[in-house]
Amino acid sequence: MKVYNTLTKRKEEFIPLEEGKVSMYVCGPTVYNLIHIGNARPMIVFDTVRRYLEYKGYEVNYVSNFTDVDDKIIKKSVEEGIPAQEMAARYIEECKKDMAAMNVRPATTHPLATQEISGMLDMISMLIEKGYAYAAQDGTVYYRTRNFKGYGKLSGKNIDDLQVGHRDIQVTGEQKEDPLDFVLWKPKKEGEPYWESPWCKGRPGWHIECSVMAKKYLGDEIDIHAGGEDLIFPHHENEIAQSEAANGTQFARYWLHNAFLNIDNKKMSKSLGNFFTVRDIAEKYDLQVLRFFMLSAHYRSPLNFSADLMEAAKNGLERILTAAENLRRLSEAAAGAGQTDTEQNQALCTGVSAADKMTDEEQKLLAQTDVYVEKFEASMEDDFNTADAVSAVFELVKFCNTHAFASDSKAYLDSLSSRLAQLCDVLGIITEKEEEILDEEIERLIAERQAARKEKNFARADEIRDQLASMGITLKDTREGVVWKRA
Repeated sequence: MKVYNTLTKRKEEFIPLEEGKVSMYVCGPTVYNLIHIGNARPMIVFDTVRRYLEYKGYEVNYVSNFTDVDDKIIKKSVEEGIPAQEMAARYIEECKKDMAAMNVRPATTHPLATQEISGMLDMISMLIEKGYAYAAQDGTVYYRTRNFKGYGKLSGKNIDDLQVGHRDIQVTGEQKEDPLDFVLWKPKKEGEPYWESPWCKGRPGWHIECSVMAKKYLGDEIDIHAGGEDLIFPHHENEIAQSEAANGTQFARYWLHNAFLNIDNKKMSKSLGNFFTVRDIAEKYDLQVLRFFMLSAHYRSPLNFSADLMEAAKNGLERILTAAENLRRLSEAAAGAGQTDTEQNQALCTGVSAADKMTDEEQKLLAQTDVYVEKFEASMEDDFNTADAVSAVFELVKFCNTHAFASDSKAYLDSLSSRLAQLCDVLGIITEKEEEILDEEIERLIAERQAARKEKNFARADEIRDQLASMGITLKDTREGVVWKRA
């Protein structure tokens, strides 16, 4: 298996630290609003990478954090007049609902930055002891960037050419020994959440959070660190500096980064009116369509989002789902079809039907599908090329459409169906449509939720809302009552 390593700027053979196991850290979202489709790309891409590794038999420890303390969160909480942690918790739950709707599996661990403060204090103290960090007079702790000799090795930037432009809150230049030093710990401002530390009452810098969470849940050295290419500098560069200085070993062996998502060939921006949340897309499309669209290009290639391309993705996905449904329908019809009385009696006695046995010709036909599985795997082994993997799935779909008939055995039809479902599962595409929840059941649950709210049993009311959300039902409370719709 070859993967493109951002660190070495080339494709490399993937060899995990421990045979049969993979440790993988993916930077998660900062939770101050509903996630947008730019957030969705790394979620879908690296969920697919994980699925393929598991398909190949690896045990994957997959960690993806939620940044729940940040300048943007604090700003939004002030605007809405609610505590920052309460607002972050709300958007974490909304994010999880969107991830489930996109069929993104929950991580092995979803750590929260605010629950890992003690580990951050320990790592910062260690960096100070080793001479890689220092505390300014106001209690701000900075990382001595120039003290880390490998700084710039991920991004390819020359430290002498860098300009101050970090995401951290900028303070007076006199506080720093060097303009390139970045913040590990910052003093609190009036009304902000804070934690006690040896240096001041404050909160962590953004970069230290991921270094500590990766170390705690995966170890000092990990196999794969992934995220969007916008994180290469300064976030991932700073993670390397912190982690390797503190732990004394290489931080991550392979760095994977997905390219940007553009909207109609323009950068997504609220000011341009082309900013879309995942919920916006869900109003028009099943989110399986969004997932399929995201996988239609190689993850390292820029991806352009447009109405035409989404329609193309919808049609392509429908071809796959229609083929899968056709195989199920034929399989159901094949069970017991065309059997003589003697064969039916024999099936009753033995529990084995003639329809459960493949003919020699069917076995030969099934063997022909090996080539599509091989093409699929070869594509995924080549730096997780989902675009070519999807092409292999379409070839299998074409084969199924031209070599599956009502006269075929159930065993043969089920084998084709299983083969198609297995490849689609690696891509996170659900081929078997769930039975649609009835309107009466929705109305019953909504009525139960309303009764719970009236009794001030808000925990039960929230449970019902989450249950409906998992079924693809969204609720909106209005003055006229509760309005619901299918996602």
